[in-house]
Amino acid sequence: MKNKEFKIPDKKKLGEVEQLCLITEPYKKSQKIDLHFTQAMREVLLWHQQKSIFFSNFLKSQNFDIESWNGDIAFLPYLPTDFFKRHEVKTIQDNEVYLHLTSSGTTGQKSQIFFDEWSLKSAQSMVDNIFSYYGWTSDEKTNYLLYTYQTESDSTLGTAYTDNYLTQYAPINRLDFALKLNGKGGHDFDLYGCLQSLKQFAKEQLPLRIFGFPSFLYFTLQRMKDLKFPPLKFPDNSLVFLGGGWKGYAGDEISKKQLYQMIHDLLGIPDSRIRDGFGSVEHCIPYVECKFHHFHVPIYSKVLIRDLYTLDVLGYNKEGFLQFVSPYITSVPANSVLMGDLAILRKGHDCGCGLENDWFEVLGRAGVSKNKSCAIAANELLRSFV
Repeated sequence: MKNKEFKIPDKKKLGEVEQLCLITEPYKKSQKIDLHFTQAMREVLLWHQQKSIFFSNFLKSQNFDIESWNGDIAFLPYLPTDFFKRHEVKTIQDNEVYLHLTSSGTTGQKSQIFFDEWSLKSAQSMVDNIFSYYGWTSDEKTNYLLYTYQTESDSTLGTAYTDNYLTQYAPINRLDFALKLNGKGGHDFDLYGCLQSLKQFAKEQLPLRIFGFPSFLYFTLQRMKDLKFPPLKFPDNSLVFLGGGWKGYAGDEISKKQLYQMIHDLLGIPDSRIRDGFGSVEHCIPYVECKFHHFHVPIYSKVLIRDLYTLDVLGYNKEGFLQFVSPYITSVPANSVLMGDLAILRKGHDCGCGLENDWFEVLGRAGVSKNKSCAIAANELLRSFV
């Protein structure tokens, strides 16, 4: 898919950021690209330092000097995602905000992230490149069942925005939502509406694309089994692309292997066309499962794992907090973000799909006791200048 036309905010100051983020081969590895990444990170850090009093003070508090940074991402200061749940921080002016999105957490405070046009569209361009890489673009009319929130014109939910965006890769014949507006300012899960949609779509025998939360798809498939619905059969070029996690339904969570098997058994969609995506509104780089269901790291970002208690950087094959680093976002200083997710980093050749890029395995959200050390560290980190 052809990338959309959009401009970097300042080509002179952010030229390396532009070059890296507009590379169309998302998993191409080279020393030249690694050099682009380092130079792009230096550019974007300077950008935020010069435009954000908060970020300038943050770097000072960490005794971090951008000009003398040696390129090792382990030494980059980072912000925890919880910070964005408590503070609205923008590098841009209000009239430069192209889109404002919030995280989709079911309880508590939600992150508020503000995008300029470059930050949003460069991330979308990366999604374009990855969908193209996997051959998921099509000219064939397609039915959609979105397991996400039916949107209103002023919706700011990041997951809903993403899932609606993904419908551009195949023309819409019909689109149904699982989480429908209830007229009371919220949404209700329309389980029987989903069952009816699947039955109708199966009769039409057009490709089906299912996007959104895995939990609600699981509830639909489980009800099919409970009601002894006969298995449905959709064309092999159908696609299931999940994301957003199980949210408030962690107690019902089953393994990906079990869920993917249910999808295949009840909808007839092959395993190679069932994938998961990982990302967040605080870090919009797309991480997409390969055919062996591993999240390989595209060239637009780097991944670190930090110890649960000391927050020291760990190597491969060790459990810790997931940290993302990317120069893409110029509107908010969210270029080095510590997630609340637990993960393990693996070497690319340990997968077998052919990609050399490292990949990570998500183990789930950190529990209260484990997360406590991170929360304390974050509060200590930010107390002096927020």
